Amino acid sequence: MSEQLTLYLHKLSPHSRKIQLALTEIDAPYKGYHVDLSNKPEWFTSIVNPVGEVPTLTYGGPSVNPEDPSPLSAKITESNVILEFLADLYPDSGLLLKDPVLRAKVRFFVDATTKHVENPLYDFGLLEEGGDFAVGDRYPIADACISPHLAMLKTVTENDLGKFRVGMGLKLGEELKGPKFTKFTKYVNQMLERPSLRETYDEEGLIAYFKTAFVHAQ
Repeated sequence: MSEQLTLYLHKLSPHSRKIQLALTEIDAPYKGYHVDLSNKPEWFTSIVNPVGEVPTLTYGGPSVNPEDPSPLSAKITESNVILEFLADLYPDSGLLLKDPVLRAKVRFFVDATTKHVENPLYDFGLLEEGGDFAVGDRYPIADACISPHLAMLKTVTENDLGKFRVGMGLKLGEELKGPKFTKFTKYVNQMLERPSLRETYDEEGLIAYFKTAFVHAQ
């Protein structure tokens, strides 16, 4: 695959990190460009994404500076759409499994976790027993879809951040270590240990953002 790929992202956006994870897992060459969402460049909204949202992926056209995007490249938006696009672009990567039943399971996992990401995964019965991945024996887009949220959950509970009352984040973190969540916790730890997540996750930046954006209820 010789066509250029440029990912316009925000480093604290879990939706952007989905795409970074997938690209990193399959070792796909791409350019990444951080978009300041509070001060979007005019060229971004006029040429790349008129809605002004990230992630946005450009594909094809000449290889250019991300700040000077080509009108000849395809512009692909919405994180889950981009994930499926990458799976089609790299059909042997394992991002979308070849078995039609497993492909359906991956799509169901992506759909369910996108709609209900704040609910514990054990409620959905999504995680398979004994496997290293959400579905099948390779890293699919299902894992890329949920992993940024799992990393954020770990950071929030370990540091008592977010909209929780003081101490409630820590309490939730302790509850997630209980026997009811054994399968969930094992899966979370496996995803968090992957080099692709370590490479793309800015935990310090996220902590700083949460401390600025949220004030605990008393």
